[in-house]
Amino acid sequence: MVKTQSFITPQYGDELEGTIGINTKGFGFVKVLSLEQNVEIPQHDLNTALHGDAVRIRITGKNKFGQFVGEVIAVIRRSKHGFAGTLFKEKNVYFVKAQDARMYTEIMIPESGLNGAEAGEKVFAKITEWTDSKKSPWGVVHTVLGKPGQNDAEVSAYALERGFNTTFPIDVEEEARLIEAKGITGEDLEGRRDFRQVLTFTIDPFDAKDFDDALSFQKLPNGHYEVGIHIADVSHYVREGTALDKEARLRATSVYLVDRVIPMLPEVLSNNLCSLVEGQDRLTFSAVFEVDDKGEIYTNWFGRTIIHSQKRFTYEEAQQILDAGSGLHYEALNTLNEIAKKIQRKRFENGALSLETEEVKFKLNEKGFPISVYKKTRGDTHRMIEEWMLLANKGVATYVASLPSPSEHTFIYRIHPEPEEDRMLSLANMFRNAGHNVHVRDGIIPSSDINTILKSLDGTKEGALLQVYVTRAMQKAIYSTDNVGHYGLAFDFYSHFTSPIRRYPDTLAHRLLATYLANKKTEPKAKKLYEELCAHCSFREKEAADAERGSVKYMQVLYMSVRIGQTFNGVVSGVSQWGIYVEDAATKCEGMIKLRDLGNDFYMYDDKRDLIYGEKNGETFKLGDEFKIQVKGVEIEERLIDYARVIDSK
Repeated sequence: MVKTQSFITPQYGDELEGTIGINTKGFGFVKVLSLEQNVEIPQHDLNTALHGDAVRIRITGKNKFGQFVGEVIAVIRRSKHGFAGTLFKEKNVYFVKAQDARMYTEIMIPESGLNGAEAGEKVFAKITEWTDSKKSPWGVVHTVLGKPGQNDAEVSAYALERGFNTTFPIDVEEEARLIEAKGITGEDLEGRRDFRQVLTFTIDPFDAKDFDDALSFQKLPNGHYEVGIHIADVSHYVREGTALDKEARLRATSVYLVDRVIPMLPEVLSNNLCSLVEGQDRLTFSAVFEVDDKGEIYTNWFGRTIIHSQKRFTYEEAQQILDAGSGLHYEALNTLNEIAKKIQRKRFENGALSLETEEVKFKLNEKGFPISVYKKTRGDTHRMIEEWMLLANKGVATYVASLPSPSEHTFIYRIHPEPEEDRMLSLANMFRNAGHNVHVRDGIIPSSDINTILKSLDGTKEGALLQVYVTRAMQKAIYSTDNVGHYGLAFDFYSHFTSPIRRYPDTLAHRLLATYLANKKTEPKAKKLYEELCAHCSFREKEAADAERGSVKYMQVLYMSVRIGQTFNGVVSGVSQWGIYVEDAATKCEGMIKLRDLGNDFYMYDDKRDLIYGEKNGETFKLGDEFKIQVKGVEIEERLIDYARVIDSK
């Protein structure tokens, strides 16, 4: 059972620390871990705080809704100092208007800070001075990206404005090159368990360049199986305090944009020495389980290892072997798959949510323009790998949590608190409006009820949309040293251990686990440092996700920009007082149909039934409805698609 987090009630004048978010209207909302609700910060009390900054605030009162209100009294740490935007010149004054709507002020640029940029160009500007909140900050142009609308400029902007540089500092690259040149030495093998003679392979996307994880498989004399989940031993190479470590900590994650990857580590490590490539010895940190064919776990072992991957499978290759019932390493693949299904079934029986949201991929031409969009498909091999990774993550967290003296065994947990009651009530209302009966018990819709509905709609457009709304109703999973469990997975203990090439928290988990396996402890004061790292990594993860979603949305808008007037099969993905959100069923390109473009009637929004209805003819539009749509227009800069409903004249 997931534990409920305890909160404090602040008093007027109390000073607290947290992370601030800015909405598009210029209001701030500070997330303080010890408070149940965010603290609202009016724009005039932001005192130069920007979206994502770590701030110290003072409680000043409550608003009419009973929410605490405060003022920023200090910016502790900037989340970023730069913004992508267009350079303008007005009355001999240069300024950058950021494309991020959460940036509520323009950045003034002196002529000496233009660095060759010209008015009308898209640039990345860094703030150099901002001491007076009543005035705009001063800055310099750091990078000229190109003309607005150019693919490379637009996609690069998403990464740069969120602090993800496409290049590494020289000292970081040099440090990585020296480590890669040294390779694996005899000293590196000391104390490692040797799996090089055990069947081991990787299964990854066809276009993957870095391989974090591998599976080993062997049958034991007692009829059970030994399954090893082997993870790249990044912490062996990226040592605390080095230039590599400082840069990895700053980035905290790799970023996967539509047309490029911005790695957390230099490619000589991420794609080579740390990557578990076929036919090469590699250093790993492993979770090894003895399991039977029913998915029962008998023993586990954690420690440093060395492996030799015999085969690099793509998901598609492994799936073809399973479907054919024969092929290279079929017995191992099939056994691992069947056991994974049983482990998954038990997870759902214990209350885990069954969520599989649809993702889209793009085929680009030589100029980087999207010429086709298709949905990413998931088969048994995807779910199999996911299940074994979940087992490793759960196993590591459970092991550390079982150690005595928690204050001496700080750890990085991946937590997912229970959903907030108001979101659950809204979700229940949405289910009922869609014709599905649900009950709310103690502020929660039982996960079994949600799973039953989603399973009944499996493969339908309505089911895919409801998956999205269920996900939105959940709280965000974050990193924390205070474990409250993982609601979505129904795990009491969970961590991120399996992707250290692309996630810094996994590297931290490796370091801490190695410390405890060596019978060492952490100082109680280390908890505060690791909690700060958790907050930083959680924020960077969100920024990376925003960049990734932004690049997808940009490509979807580009795709539709050359299809003005064309018709598609639309499905309603949401309704509001302004109109209907509709997706092209094939490509998931979402846009809006304004109320005036729905037809010859006066249309109104009914918030209780969550639908649009016509006053004269009573026609209704709700989530999951399907009809023909036409691309009316696009706004590339605003990332918007306008659709119109195609009305059958017959």
